[in-house]
Amino acid sequence: MSTKNPCISVCKFTDDTCIACGRTKRECKAWKKMDKDERRDVNAEAEQRLRALKGAGKRKKK
Repeated sequence: MSTKNPCISVCKFTDDTCIACGRTKRECKAWKKMDKDERRDVNAEAEQRLRALKGAGKRKKK
């Protein structure tokens, strides 16, 4: 899993989860201070959240 920031500058939250990147507000705020392992974990969890939201705002793969 990537450690790249999943933010796509949409930032619309529903139930504390961004519908664009799948991260929680807390995860978004803490992103810069996280190490690579924490970022990988957050990205994996965010991907699962996006799937649960049925991909609303899911990033297109290049």
